[in-house]
Amino acid sequence: MFGPIFVPDALRAAVCGRAWMRAMLDAEAALAVAGARAGLIPTEAAEAIVRCCDADLFDPAKLGREGRPAGNPAPALVRALTEEVSKVSEDAARHVHRGATSQDITDTAAMLVSRRALDLILGEVDGISDACATLARDHRDTLMAGRTLLQQALPTTFGLKAAGWLVSVLEARRRLSELRASGLAAQLGGAAGTLASLGDSGLPVLREFALELGLAEAPVPWHTDRTRISEIGTTLSLLAGVLAKISHDVILMAQTEVGEVSEPAGEGRGGSSTLPHKRNPVLSVTAAANACRVQNLAHTLQAAMAQEHERAAGAWHSEWEALSEALALAGGAAANVREVVEGLEVHQEKMRENLGATRGMLLAENAATVLSERLGRLEAHGLVEAACRRALAENRHLREELVQDERIGRVLTEAEIDAALDPAGYLGSAGAFVDRALELYREEEPS
Repeated sequence: MFGPIFVPDALRAAVCGRAWMRAMLDAEAALAVAGARAGLIPTEAAEAIVRCCDADLFDPAKLGREGRPAGNPAPALVRALTEEVSKVSEDAARHVHRGATSQDITDTAAMLVSRRALDLILGEVDGISDACATLARDHRDTLMAGRTLLQQALPTTFGLKAAGWLVSVLEARRRLSELRASGLAAQLGGAAGTLASLGDSGLPVLREFALELGLAEAPVPWHTDRTRISEIGTTLSLLAGVLAKISHDVILMAQTEVGEVSEPAGEGRGGSSTLPHKRNPVLSVTAAANACRVQNLAHTLQAAMAQEHERAAGAWHSEWEALSEALALAGGAAANVREVVEGLEVHQEKMRENLGATRGMLLAENAATVLSERLGRLEAHGLVEAACRRALAENRHLREELVQDERIGRVLTEAEIDAALDPAGYLGSAGAFVDRALELYREEEPS
């Protein structure tokens, strides 16, 4: 009941039990092909094994139940696969799973499952970066209040906020792409990481096994070196943090009292069971929830790095579901954030209106800077600070206090005061930063 709220069907399917079983069968098929190429088993036997590595012939739930005594599903899968192959060729059945151990097949399947899920995640991330680039470009000069510690601080632009989102998404995408390209390696080491049962054919089989699967060939078996799995978790956690940042910004800006953005509307979206007027930012809320869970799951994967000798006593087992969930939830968060930024409603008038909430005091720093050119920094700061206190106490606009202050009036005209209090004139390098972010996007945009 809860699953579809957080993870789209395509992402859930990419990491489900059937996806793992399919990946394990792909590993078994590749192992047979590698054995044949290395001259270890007959080509006809390899072909028979490959034909039987058909996911439609097996039931992942049944394999899970039958795998309970062994503590993993690989032995049950090997038995079932051997039975299927024996129906075709008794000789070929003798070569099923030759030279491998359960962890070889399961770890290699983890790499294949991760690769397929990462492809989906990267597709969502590409959509997010495209949408953020559009927001940054379209709103390069859209004024809004910059906020620190949830309080208005100085003027900024919505384009710069979107540019910040964009750069962080591009960084996460770079890490994901590097992981997808070179961080996934085949696992083949046999019972204790020596491939002893393959004799002199061990390294040739490993090489062909990795080539057949399109995975990197690890220099040594990594049964208890879990840096690859941990790196997947770490990279997903990084992405989750980036997505959580965007989600929280949207949630805060969509508050009733702020009203600067709205999530894209949809039938029944954002509704409340008791309050019909509400339009909750549910896409961002669920994305933020996913991100929190991904970071916890990444910790589980990192904790599993402490393993004993040549085979872990429990840490390895803790990875399977944590990895699946981390991939699914990170993908679900990315899918939601993509939908948010692609359809985000930006209320420019409300942004401009909110700039006036402090009655000019948002520009007090600029007023003090301008005044310091005539009076010196300390005196100017003191005069503007006193004017701010009077404005707050009397609920008046800062302009009134500055204009009525005789010492300020002697050195600044009303026009100069108005210019100092114009938010459009105090944006510093905001526009240039947006341009730099967009240039980075163009350089890294997928071909």
